Amino acid sequence: MRFVTFQRDSYTEPGVWWNDEILGIRGAGFTDILQVIGGGADALDRVRRWIYHPPNSERFDPAKIKLIAPVPRPPKLICIGLNYRDHAAEAKAQLPEVPTVFAKFHTAVTGPGHPIVLPKNSTKPDYEAEFAVVIGRGGRHIPEARWREHVFGYTIMNDVSARDFQNATSQWMMGKTFDTFAPLGPAVVSADEIDDPHSLDISLTLSGEVLQSSNTRNLIFGVPKLIAYLSSVFTLEPGDIIATGTPAGVGFARRPPRWLRPGDECRVRIGKIGELVNPVVAEA
Repeated sequence: MRFVTFQRDSYTEPGVWWNDEILGIRGAGFTDILQVIGGGADALDRVRRWIYHPPNSERFDPAKIKLIAPVPRPPKLICIGLNYRDHAAEAKAQLPEVPTVFAKFHTAVTGPGHPIVLPKNSTKPDYEAEFAVVIGRGGRHIPEARWREHVFGYTIMNDVSARDFQNATSQWMMGKTFDTFAPLGPAVVSADEIDDPHSLDISLTLSGEVLQSSNTRNLIFGVPKLIAYLSSVFTLEPGDIIATGTPAGVGFARRPPRWLRPGDECRVRIGKIGELVNPVVAEA
């Protein structure tokens, strides 16, 4: 299944993108996507039974509704840096021996079609196409061999980065967590639809030009290793998102650098998940 969250009247509602329709699932007892993610197999069974016989009032044309981030407020938004060999090389960095971890605040999250807002106080805004894992069952000290038991699904993220702020100190987070710097979506694809998350094409097109093109098989640390490593330090919770890093082709490594500009359009594509599209605007 493909889970979304959409704007409806004065509230938001979780839904399932089923064939050519968005089916709202509030009537099945879910007021937000975290209730589905945290509800385990019983919640998924309720959703499956609902979507086969939804009332007409819960059927929507995707072209006529406004999607927001599928997980609008993840408990944690965990990011992995330098996790593709080619990206580490273009950054002139040694291959990491352990994952490089930083975080974004939930206020950075925005949805498909929503603008990436370039801040007034940064001159070096950059893009990063990323494959993201949505945690289902939480836990601590999760063995690598049991990683599948803890994955709810997968989505797309653009790890937008203000390189001037990022590189001002040894800690990256301030350059990573400006408002709107974590576009997510358009949907979370349930884990049963992707047998191997390490064989997915990933690309980013900026204003019609393909600037990143790779495959998740080039990850240095794959999903099992990341889940085991992160959960050895802190408890993973339902709805946590792990953005697994970006491949080569980012703006700062180009000559001349290619920074995001007002009027640009970012398109991140990942095989079996879809396409995340966001316009780029200047902060008012």
